[in-house]
Formats: sequence, structure tokens, C-alpha cells
Amino acid sequence: MIAREWKCLVPEDHNEGFTAYLYETGVKDSSATPGFLGAQIFRRSLTDKVELTLITYWDNLDSIKAFAGNDISQARLYPEDAVYELEPDLSVQHYEVIEHQFLPGAV
Repeated sequence: MIAREWKCLVPEDHNEGFTAYLYETGVKDSSATPGFLGAQIFRRSLTDKVELTLITYWDNLDSIKAFAGNDISQARLYPEDAVYELEPDLSVQHYEVIEHQFLPGAV
């Protein structure tokens, strides 16, 4: 399993709107791609901004290419990102998942 990590900053007042937009763009498009296994969004409050981290899980690199294109190191951005004053990372990181376990009822 491969984890794909992307981060961005948004102003605090765009936090909720951008999170909903992220579900409608990146998460929706990812989940419609064969080989997609799941996603998590993390939020961290900073001074006047929010850092969001999207981690998607994939069965292999070819599945990521089907979503992101041949250069999987580049972030996939969307036309309306600027509406949310997004400060995106332009690249993403990929990790081989060597352990993934959640205890039943713990989440």
C-alpha cells in the first residue's frame, strides 16, 4: 500500500469552506479512481491559518498515476483553489505503508 501526502495552508476564515471543497474535488476524484483505498484529512491550527494534510491510500503507483498523471510528485490542483486563498504545496510525498492497524471501536 502507498500513502500519498499533500499539504496546504488556508486562512482560518476559509477552513470550513475549503475542507468541503476538498471533499468535492480531491477526495471525490481520488475515490473514483481504481486502486484508491481510502483517505484521511488532518487539520492543524496555526496563527491566523489552518494547515490541512490530505493523505490518500493506494494499492500501487500505477493507480496514483491514473489519478495524478505521469509525474506523481506534482500536486493535482483545481481551478477554484484560489477562491480559498490556498497556499498549496506544489509537490507531494509518497510512502510505503508498512503498518496500518486501527483497533475496533477506537476511532
